[in-house]
Amino acid sequence: MRLTFRFGVPVEKGNEAVKDGTLSAAIDTLIKPTNPEAVYFTLDGGERTGMIFFDLDDQARLAEINEPFFDPLDAAIDIMPVLNLDDLRRGMAGASFS
Repeated sequence: MRLTFRFGVPVEKGNEAVKDGTLSAAIDTLIKPTNPEAVYFTLDGGERTGMIFFDLDDQARLAEINEPFFDPLDAAIDIMPVLNLDDLRRGMAGASFS
C-alpha cells in the first residue's frame, strides 16, 4: 500500500537537531528502508515539515519507521494511505454509484 509519512518538528527541537545532526540522521533512517517514490520538505505552521511517499507491505514496520522521529525530534507524525491518479481511476472503475 502506498503511504505518505508526514512529519513536523517543533522549531526549538528542530534547531538543535540540525546543529547536532539528529534531523539528518532521522531522515536517513526513513529514506533507506522505505525507498520512497517522492520526498518533499517544506514549512508548515513555522515548523520543519517533510512528506515522504512510499509503498509498505507490512504495517508492523511502521514502528521501526516512526521511532527515530518521536523521541529524538518530538515530531508530530501523520501516516495516511494515498492514491496516485492510476490507483484512483482503477478504484473508481470498480465502484458502483447509486
